[in-house]
Amino acid sequence: MPGDADHTHSRHITDAEFLRFKTLAKSIAGIHLSDAKKALVCGRLSRRLTHYRLNSYGDYFRLIESGREPNELQTALDLLTTNETYFFREPKHFDFLRQRILPERKPGAPFRIWSAASSSGEEPYTLAMILADVLGEAPWEIVASDLSTRVLEKAQRGIYPLERAQNIPQQYLKTYCLKGVGAQAGNFVIDRRLRTRVRFLQINLNHALPGLGEFDVVFLRNVMIYFDLATKRQVVGRILSALKPGGWLMVGHSESLNGITEDVRAAAPSIYCKG
Repeated sequence: MPGDADHTHSRHITDAEFLRFKTLAKSIAGIHLSDAKKALVCGRLSRRLTHYRLNSYGDYFRLIESGREPNELQTALDLLTTNETYFFREPKHFDFLRQRILPERKPGAPFRIWSAASSSGEEPYTLAMILADVLGEAPWEIVASDLSTRVLEKAQRGIYPLERAQNIPQQYLKTYCLKGVGAQAGNFVIDRRLRTRVRFLQINLNHALPGLGEFDVVFLRNVMIYFDLATKRQVVGRILSALKPGGWLMVGHSESLNGITEDVRAAAPSIYCKG
């Protein structure tokens, strides 16, 4: 919206104000906002200043701190941490899952995958399509988690604009997606059979994990780029504790576990096996 853009430029975030938000993101979410992210913080939070008719980012920080608006801290974190995602992103991981991991799985127990930074749901639903296709009636489940309650609510609905479907194979689109009609024209919805197999949870990877059980595969993609080395080590340690021996960990193509943990071996770029 042009109005929003104009408003963004009319308010400047000072170094001191930026530092306060930077410290907040680090202490709660473990996220490191470099100085290059100053414009992003400014742009993403400017609407909240407009919403509350505040004059400065300092006023907005004080509002969060005061606790007068108990949900505002979560809203600010959502805006600062939400990650862009899409269906079948970084397809080599999904090829590896289909061609290497699934054929070698042990029959019987449910095959479990954790999408640990699931954002608005494209990654877990991509995984659900593959598991439904390859495993048929065999048991499987997906846990999908994110820090942001806002994107998790969106993910649970499973409704996306039609242009988001461009990377979904035609056969999957026919089998697992329904074209929206009426009020949902221009959208598609993930079939209910898949939606019921994905459990969405709010989890802060920077804190002790809830009891999730053990997983065969964990996707932790494009989230470590936000962390410093010490935080990466802590987060990866927590993730590995939830991964079965011989289980697989996928990180983003621009990420690596070199120097972060000794407990995995690389099987391919950005694909690691535990133990």
